[in-house]
Amino acid sequence: MEKKKKTKKSRRKKLLYWLLVDLLVVGVVCGLLFWRPSQYNPVVSTAMAGDDDEVHPYLSHQLAPALYNGAQSQRSFEMELLDKGLTEAISDEMWPQQAEGISFYAPAVVFKPGRILLMGTADIEGAGFVVTVELQPEIDDGGLININVSKVKIGAMNITPLAKMMGQKMYRQRVESMEVDTEDIRTKIAASLFNAEAFDPVFQVEDKWVRLKEIEIIDGKVLARLDPAKPPRR
Repeated sequence: MEKKKKTKKSRRKKLLYWLLVDLLVVGVVCGLLFWRPSQYNPVVSTAMAGDDDEVHPYLSHQLAPALYNGAQSQRSFEMELLDKGLTEAISDEMWPQQAEGISFYAPAVVFKPGRILLMGTADIEGAGFVVTVELQPEIDDGGLININVSKVKIGAMNITPLAKMMGQKMYRQRVESMEVDTEDIRTKIAASLFNAEAFDPVFQVEDKWVRLKEIEIIDGKVLARLDPAKPPRR
């Protein structure tokens, strides 16, 4: 009889221990998922309904003229991109955006040495998680660029392998099911992001063509050097 009581107590202790472990694991996972990175500082959008055609001044008054004038000069030129300006510009788009039943809003761009962080909040059934996609663009000796997705996180939880697998699957399904212009710069960027395909960074600016020759990412800004280029052969 005494032995049975001791056995029951022992089982209760084990169940209690496992319950505490489970609670601890759940707590840690929730803490990781709901963690908010310190560098995530989105801005409040000022976009109003009906403003779809409006272009943020940072794009229309600074970046676009600098790119156009540089391309028209037909000489090497440099451009500077600020993460604050880009964050303000994309925040003026109409948010939230919907995809696969998930609502995305409050986007932000952060430049760190050698890295580009694309951040935003994903709303899943009323719960908000900060999603971070870390990119590491690299130009090889042959002049080809690959926009490496080095890390994907929800909160502080690393989901990179799963995210890459899903991204590759979605990209391939889209290519197989739709007529895609493989020479379009947007398609090449998508192939690099989702399928790790390097490409020649040549693109058209009005009637001129330019090539991204060098890129340097530092705190708060990207410094890019562009050269005149010939139209790519099709």
